[in-house]
Amino acid sequence: MRNLFTAFILLVALASPLRAVQPDEILPDPALEERARALSTNLRCLVCQNQSIDDSNAPLARDLRILLRERLKAGDSDDQAVDFIVARYGDFVLLRPRFTPETWILWIGPFVLLLGAGALLYLRRKRPEETAEGELSNEERAALAQRLGTDQP
Repeated sequence: MRNLFTAFILLVALASPLRAVQPDEILPDPALEERARALSTNLRCLVCQNQSIDDSNAPLARDLRILLRERLKAGDSDDQAVDFIVARYGDFVLLRPRFTPETWILWIGPFVLLLGAGALLYLRRKRPEETAEGELSNEERAALAQRLGTDQP
């Protein structure tokens, strides 16, 4: 049983994530292929949405991988190749949106909500407890004295 458990742990530790890149997509130049892989892990599959084009088997992801490799073969820098794809498909194609005025709410919104909730909790905690500070009427004093069994009106 122990050997089986050890074999399972080794298998899990050595298993690399499976990539969807087909053999016919791989560039002959290892440096270009490495750049293409690095860039494709940051581009979103528009069909799968929470998967990079490097991990997706969707036909559109394949087209994006091929397009990216063509741009790199044409001599584009990494930024130029990504900008070309963003210009064609929009900012949604980026797995990590850029920090622009259009995406400020995505980046800053959670922190603002968290700070607002913290401030609200702090202010509610600091508020003194409300107490009734009215004087008792003569009838209320007499009823209280009667219940307590004292002679004070």
